[in-house]
Amino acid sequence: MSDLIALAFTAFLVQNIILNQFLGICSFLGVSNKRSSAIGMGFAVFFVIVLSSTVTWTIYWNLLYPYGLTFMRTIVFILVVAAMVQILEMAIKKFAPPLYSALGVYLPLITTNCTVLGVAILNIQNEFTFSEMLVFSAFTSLGYTAIIITFSYIREQMHKAPIPEGFKGIPAGLIAAAIMSLLFKGFVGLI
Repeated sequence: MSDLIALAFTAFLVQNIILNQFLGICSFLGVSNKRSSAIGMGFAVFFVIVLSSTVTWTIYWNLLYPYGLTFMRTIVFILVVAAMVQILEMAIKKFAPPLYSALGVYLPLITTNCTVLGVAILNIQNEFTFSEMLVFSAFTSLGYTAIIITFSYIREQMHKAPIPEGFKGIPAGLIAAAIMSLLFKGFVGLI
C-alpha cells in the first residue's frame, strides 16, 4: 500500500507530466486562458488517460506481449486513444454543449496530446501491475488537471497586470510556466 501512495505522490507532484516531463504543453497553453475551459480540459484528459491506459495495458499484456506483437504497441495505443477521445467528444457534445464549444479544437486534439500516449507507454515501460497502472494513470492525470487549473488562474490574473506588449499572451505564459516548473523541482528528492 505504501508503494502505491509513493507512486501516487510521485505521479502527481514529483514527476508532474506537464512541469517535469513537459508533455501536453499544447493543450496546457492553449486552453488555460479561462478557468472554466481548463477545468473541462482537465476532466476530459483525466477520463481519457485513465480509460485509455486501462484498455492499452490490457491489450498489451493480454494480446500484444503473449503473441510477440509488441512492435505494434504505438499504433495500437494511438488507435485506442483516438477511439476514447471520439467517445468523449460525442458525450460532451451531447451532455455539455457549452463545454464542447469552449474546448473547441482542443478536444479533438486530445487524440494527439502526447500526455495520453505518454502515460500509456510509461505504464508498459515501467511494467506496472494493474493496480499500479490505475494509480499512476489517475494521479498523473490529476496532476495535469491541478496544474492546468492553477495555471488558468495565474493567466487570468496576468490579463489584469500591466505586461509589456511583446510579452503578452504565450511569452508571459511560458515564463510563468517556467517559474512553476522550477517551483515543482523542489519536490524532487522527497520520494
